[in-house]
Amino acid sequence: MTWRAALVALAMMPGIVAAQSMKDMQDMQGMDHSTMHDDPPPAASAPAASPADQHDSPDHAGHDMSGMAGMGHTSNNRGMEMGPMQGGKAPADARSDDWSDGVAPMSAHDMRMMDMDDTSSTSMLLIDNLEAYAGQGGHGQSWEAEGWYGNDRDKLWVRSEGDRSDGRPQDGDVEVLWSHAVATFWDTQLGVRRDIGAGPKRNWAAFGVQGLAPYWFEVEATAYAGQGGRTAARVRVEYELLLTQRLILQPEIELNAYGKNDIARGIRSGISSVDGGLRLRYEIRRSVAPYVGVAWEHLTGGTADLASGRGQRITDRRWVAGVRLWF
Repeated sequence: MTWRAALVALAMMPGIVAAQSMKDMQDMQGMDHSTMHDDPPPAASAPAASPADQHDSPDHAGHDMSGMAGMGHTSNNRGMEMGPMQGGKAPADARSDDWSDGVAPMSAHDMRMMDMDDTSSTSMLLIDNLEAYAGQGGHGQSWEAEGWYGNDRDKLWVRSEGDRSDGRPQDGDVEVLWSHAVATFWDTQLGVRRDIGAGPKRNWAAFGVQGLAPYWFEVEATAYAGQGGRTAARVRVEYELLLTQRLILQPEIELNAYGKNDIARGIRSGISSVDGGLRLRYEIRRSVAPYVGVAWEHLTGGTADLASGRGQRITDRRWVAGVRLWF
């Protein structure tokens, strides 16, 4: 083929394509669409395709479009037997006629057994601080522990804190409280407290709240009433900052206040002390975590004046090392 013949063939190509398209449309018009309805007639009544209705292209040679007359294209699909996607009657070869595959249905008793049991009792003991300290005011040991037994709504709660030096307790207390859930993350507590350590022992009635404040601050706030019209209050806040999944920094602060002087125990009315701490622990397991840190105690108001007159330190900073245990 010369280059002139190639140019002539290229110029005639659009006309050939247009002519082929017109022929295809005529072939489609030649189809009998009256047979495409919901109730297809017998195959014998369908008109046979004539050679003129067949495409001249080799790709379509021998294709009989009359077979499409037996297909229903309406939404009823009467020509196709299809069962529902769910329910209905199972086919004859199904393993069971109720689609259960032989698994017995659950009884009402079984469903009740799946309910969450909010009344079962559990227990917990947390020794938050069990440490040795060395400070400007001396050396010694201190503890802080709490535990409970009960269910999600009501618990018997026991907690204690204090310190000892020279082989005997210096200051501390033990509380036994009944804890009742009143809101999400919050409990009210009612019970008794007994002061131990140096000086006369004091007994108190206690009432307070304990829970988890916004931004994950753990809060304890307790008011006390004792013999002779004595009153006291304690507020404690702590937070756990996860540096990693095992390394945790725990700051805490505690404030104590009294309504009357108690010279025998070195206390005057008003805010008597502000205690704080910053401990860094490593959880070998959740139940065992050694730690190091710093703690301090600062006496305020009349209690600070009383301690100064006795030659005691007003502010005592301590380096601490210990272990946190959880049972």
